Amino acid sequence: MNVPAEETFLYIVEMIGAVAAAISGIRLAALKRFDWFGAYIVGLVTALGGGTLRDMMLGNPVFWVSSMKMFLSYFIGTALSMAIVIVFSAALVRREKALLVFDAIGLAMFTVIGIEKATVDGRPMGIAIAMGLVTGAFGGVLRDILINEEPLIFRKDIYAMASLLGGVAYWGVGVMGWGPELSALACMLTCIGIRMLALKYGWHLPILRPVDNNK
Repeated sequence: MNVPAEETFLYIVEMIGAVAAAISGIRLAALKRFDWFGAYIVGLVTALGGGTLRDMMLGNPVFWVSSMKMFLSYFIGTALSMAIVIVFSAALVRREKALLVFDAIGLAMFTVIGIEKATVDGRPMGIAIAMGLVTGAFGGVLRDILINEEPLIFRKDIYAMASLLGGVAYWGVGVMGWGPELSALACMLTCIGIRMLALKYGWHLPILRPVDNNK
């Protein structure tokens, strides 16, 4: 049975996102001195969290529960991520930029997957972009909660906004009729590009400050 090229492409994108997200989670767990099992669980939750919430919100069967292929793919992908962090710990664990790069890759890839899943489900593009944000960012929220850190999405960093703008780029390329692969590429490049530029130049959203009634 032939697998459509688009389905293969999306599967590859999803697995790249899963490995990148899991590495970001395992790396942080290593900094917190978790044992191997604890670090693996953090990585797995980081990879699975966004897609799980997305499917629950859309009222669909959770992807890794209803598909043995995806179940094995994510569990094996997380094991691969664990091995990468162990072997390259000097380069990955001690360098802050490593987390940011892998986190940006995971955010971008999962944003694409969230949008694709929602559009296949027949949802309007606005809902699809929102599901892209949920898929891309929520795993990182769970990761930060598990390691007792303030979730990255709630800080002043350009994070969720990068996902949203990536979704807009996906929509814009689709409107021009250039096909889903180019839409996905535009989304990924926009998301990663904005995230990396924001980190390099210190871009951030305005901070909400409490009103000082004593003034």
